[in-house]
Amino acid sequence: MTEEKSLNFLEEIVEGDLKAGKHASIVTRFPPEPNGYLHLGHAKSICLNFGLALKYGGYTNLRFDDTNPVTEEVEYVESIKNDVQWLGFRWQNELYASDYFDQLFGFAVALIKKGLAYVDDSSSEEIAEMKGTPTQVGRDSVYRSRSIEENLRLFMQMKEGKYKDGEKVLRAKIDMGHVNMLMRDPIIYRIKHAHHHRTGDAWCIYPMYDFAHGQSDAIEKVTHSICTLEFVPHRELYNWLIENLEIYPSRQYEFARLNMTYTLMSKRKLLQLVNEKHVNGWDDPRMPTLSAVRRRGYTPEAIRDFCDKIGVAKRDNLIDISLLEFCVREHLNKISNRRMVVFDPLKVTIVNYPEGKSELLSSENNTEAAEVTHRDVPFSRELYIERDDFMEVPPKKYFRLSPGQMVRLKSAFIIKCEEAVKDSHGNVVELHCSYIPESRSGSDTSGVQVKGVIHWVSKQHAIPVEVRLYDRLFKVEDLSAVEGDFRDYLNPDSLRVLPQAWAEPALKKASVGEHFQFLRMGYFCLDPDFNGDKLVFNRTVTLRDMWAKEVKKG
Repeated sequence: MTEEKSLNFLEEIVEGDLKAGKHASIVTRFPPEPNGYLHLGHAKSICLNFGLALKYGGYTNLRFDDTNPVTEEVEYVESIKNDVQWLGFRWQNELYASDYFDQLFGFAVALIKKGLAYVDDSSSEEIAEMKGTPTQVGRDSVYRSRSIEENLRLFMQMKEGKYKDGEKVLRAKIDMGHVNMLMRDPIIYRIKHAHHHRTGDAWCIYPMYDFAHGQSDAIEKVTHSICTLEFVPHRELYNWLIENLEIYPSRQYEFARLNMTYTLMSKRKLLQLVNEKHVNGWDDPRMPTLSAVRRRGYTPEAIRDFCDKIGVAKRDNLIDISLLEFCVREHLNKISNRRMVVFDPLKVTIVNYPEGKSELLSSENNTEAAEVTHRDVPFSRELYIERDDFMEVPPKKYFRLSPGQMVRLKSAFIIKCEEAVKDSHGNVVELHCSYIPESRSGSDTSGVQVKGVIHWVSKQHAIPVEVRLYDRLFKVEDLSAVEGDFRDYLNPDSLRVLPQAWAEPALKKASVGEHFQFLRMGYFCLDPDFNGDKLVFNRTVTLRDMWAKEVKKG
């Protein structure tokens, strides 16, 4: 009997609200700002918001917080929609904060009429200075005592474009001595003469996030507005605005954001890496963006499993990236077809195999699959094996090839190394081996037992491929704890390119995004960046957690 999973604190809140009759069903929202590509931190929020709605029979809105026209682009809007769908979720409504610009303007006017907002001519530096400090109360602006009529006139003139950027702002009138700094007359509207990606030049004043967020939730009748912990201080303003505007009482709840080892979760800093060409775009497979991990070969199932495993916490913590990689391996092991690819080739000639002959051998595609299928692998007199699979003077318990030693070729025959051929510098350039014809895999009657099994490709039939070995983008575990510039901690070995590896011909039929396990080498997928002459494969993840071993060695 399986143990029932305990509820997280948000599920407890939702169940309590439903039982108390506060809501007939729940409504959540995922509200990204379209100023960059989504990353793995957003995946946690997506899984949480959509997952809660699915579990409790509600729905989720996708709402773009497009209140800053300077940083937002249609490209980001489209990428966000693609990422949410790729993760496996569907939104009820596609909405934009800009849909509500007229209503939000009306809300601001309502606050002015109640004497709860005023137009301030102070500069941003003056406003920051008059707010005081956490231990020192702020002081009132000289413009705080403007009449309701004057504030209405000035705010309308702001809307009509009569003032320059920064010349005036609209502030909520709350309490300049409040213990919460965000409640000290926060700015709720500012002037920005910038072209908006949806409303064009219709507006030159835009609401601040804190003003647009709660009111948009209320307009959509969002029952549970779920944010990350940095928004805890904002909740008081969220509630103040809803209460004083007397609109639908949406409620905000906070959870711990995803912080992960060796990973950066900041759109601003990720944009910096892109603009300064430390990486090759937002979808560079070393990046933590969803478009990047998709290109690298991560699956949405693995990411959802990871988000489920880390759970929902009320305190920030640092999650080990090896847990994510474990989830990726677990899923890829089930769905990936096995293929043989030789990265660093050493030629092998089977001296007792007939010249000019080749044959097709059967090999399993994936023994972990519910139904095991097979493929044909060509075998011939001349092969490639990994250079690391031969040692001239091996240590004890070495079960691969060495002079006089035998190994099994995967899905093929047992071979014995008869001679190592060297060049004029003493480097081994070819092995002469013999094979046992009766040792064919699946019908072995030779009676010979060997401990080592290695992969190989037929030299005659092998196809050239480029292999990109991706590793972690940063070389330190906790980027929040480092001093100086975060770029100083970039891992110089985060990408290694093997321009000429040799693959079995079955990979000619690979499609973009298809997952493979290259036997003994890791999990890979075909990159969209390939051309007709040469296939390009990205390493998704190694077969085991090799990083932990490197840390111990270092």
